[in-house]
Amino acid sequence: MKKQLLLIGAVLTGVTAVHAAETVLSEALQKETQAAVAKGLAWLASNQKAEGYWSDAKNPAMTALPLWAFAGAGGTQYAGQMDKAVAFILSKAQPDGGIYVPDPRRGGAGLGNYNTSLCIMALHATGRKDVTRAIQRGRDYTATTQLTGDDEHAGGFGYDKGGRRHTDLTNTGMALDAMRRTQSVEDLRPAGEKRADLNWDAAQRYVLNMQQKEGEDKGGFLYARSFGPAPAMGGKGNGKPTAAAGGQQGGAGKGQAGRPPLRSYGSITYVGLLSMMHTQLSRNDPRVLSAFDYCTKHWTLDENPGQGGQGIYFYYNILTRALAAANIDAIPQPAGGSLAWREALIRKVISLQKPDGSWVNENNRWWENDPVLVTAYSLLALEFASGITR
Repeated sequence: MKKQLLLIGAVLTGVTAVHAAETVLSEALQKETQAAVAKGLAWLASNQKAEGYWSDAKNPAMTALPLWAFAGAGGTQYAGQMDKAVAFILSKAQPDGGIYVPDPRRGGAGLGNYNTSLCIMALHATGRKDVTRAIQRGRDYTATTQLTGDDEHAGGFGYDKGGRRHTDLTNTGMALDAMRRTQSVEDLRPAGEKRADLNWDAAQRYVLNMQQKEGEDKGGFLYARSFGPAPAMGGKGNGKPTAAAGGQQGGAGKGQAGRPPLRSYGSITYVGLLSMMHTQLSRNDPRVLSAFDYCTKHWTLDENPGQGGQGIYFYYNILTRALAAANIDAIPQPAGGSLAWREALIRKVISLQKPDGSWVNENNRWWENDPVLVTAYSLLALEFASGITR
């Protein structure tokens, strides 16, 4: 164990030669990646609705994810599709600054925090100056959704601004990601206007409280520390969160009264790692080392560890965002040496692409049977892993 932690520490500090060498993809793999991305973008372009949205008009995050994929790939080939997507997202901006479709069943907002977080990240990725104000207003909204107080929810975020007192690491992680990625727009505010920001210390405490401190899941993260009644997700008893949310609750199986048990698993631990980076913990912090140790012990691209096929494309997506944010290029292996995860993930994701350019999960948990959602997840994973976007 000590040897493993020393190797992990070396990887995280960039000391090993393999860490530096494995950031470069072969020319052949670069071309293969570009071809897969081009094919996926073409599929998305052909499946955009005339109104500019994808898949679900009630959840603008479902349009934000494809927009982010187009923006991440760069180029002007799909400028028309991007313009329509931007116009649709802006049409969902609310007076409070959030970008969502109002839903009276959910305290007035339809997954307001999550939709807003994804939308402002996608708008920011376009680099367009005309969306700056919408991003600033979205940041205003997001800052107001951070919970205060002195209980387990303090510093965290839930699905919405109003309603019951609920937080989880998925929503918290996306809010932190959004606020870090878009923070440059604060320098563009009118003189004298109050800047939007979070209580980052409280956010860090919340994130660290989600990390397992001992036991076989040491270093891993939880979706939430406690559960009340599951939030209403719409539809006739479908029991699933919106696809945009990627709202993955707990480990396998069911706990008391239908509540998921408190178990760590792959995708939520990468959300935790990404959140650690955004709250500016050092990569040499023992808690970061512990999280990365969990990730290395459970490293696989054949499943979402602890969830099997459930949410595996969200797993690919968040894994690449977390490891890229942490500047990690190599995964220590139990038998010695290390794995170039970027190459491994790219090859895995490309192998799963359908002939028409799309991706889809046969397991429909968390709406991953929606090819729009899964194609956007996959394209972003390829873009982050290959360094096309950051």
